[in-house]
Amino acid sequence: MNVLVLLGGILFLLMTIIGGRKGVRSFFALFFNFAVIIITVILLCSPEINPVIVTLFACVVISCINLFYINGVNSKTKTAFLSTIICIVILLLFIIFVTNKSMIQGFGEEEIGELGAFSLLVEVDFVKIAVSVIIMSTIGAITDTAIAVSSPMREIHYHHPDISRKELFLSGLSIARDILGTSANTLFFAFFGGYLALLIWFKDLSYSVGDIVNSKIFSAEIITILCAGIGVTLVIPITTWITAYFFVRNKETKETV
Repeated sequence: MNVLVLLGGILFLLMTIIGGRKGVRSFFALFFNFAVIIITVILLCSPEINPVIVTLFACVVISCINLFYINGVNSKTKTAFLSTIICIVILLLFIIFVTNKSMIQGFGEEEIGELGAFSLLVEVDFVKIAVSVIIMSTIGAITDTAIAVSSPMREIHYHHPDISRKELFLSGLSIARDILGTSANTLFFAFFGGYLALLIWFKDLSYSVGDIVNSKIFSAEIITILCAGIGVTLVIPITTWITAYFFVRNKETKETV
């Protein structure tokens, strides 16, 4: 407990010194997001509630916290929020299809020993739970990419108010290409960092490459990473188009008035 408090204090101090007021809001946003996740998990345990609907609502709340609470309500956060919601809805349909076809819901063989003492008669649709897990795993990366694209586009439009919609859109795509590479690598290494012990276990069990790839645990995590990567990639053109459209549209509206 003392270590947790010490690390939390160091993080708060650094975020306050480097980020100022926005850093303080970012620190408290961590706890707000944690509270949303805990409430979501509690609601997912209820068989009367649709897990996908609850997860979508949680994603909206998390997006509001990450965008509006930290960065304020302005043009860049509004376009980033709209882009995030559109991307999540499109990605949801794809995730439902992939989850049903891949059959990754439930627990893998490697987890049976840990669950032996518990009852498996759970009145929860694990297909929908798997969909909810993937969506919750992607929301952070999608909102981060959306604001990372809309923010510099706002600066470009501010310093070059006469820029056309097409030029602003192409500039946003150029910026996003640099962000895409680092975001994809972050998702990739986050998996291997969190599941390094699992991979070592696979090696000790003399799993072949085919056994590892077909393992439910490994497949579920890889599918989550790929869906997150698809979401990060998909949100880029959506954000650039929406941002370019609204910024140039606002300029044209002011000129008309």
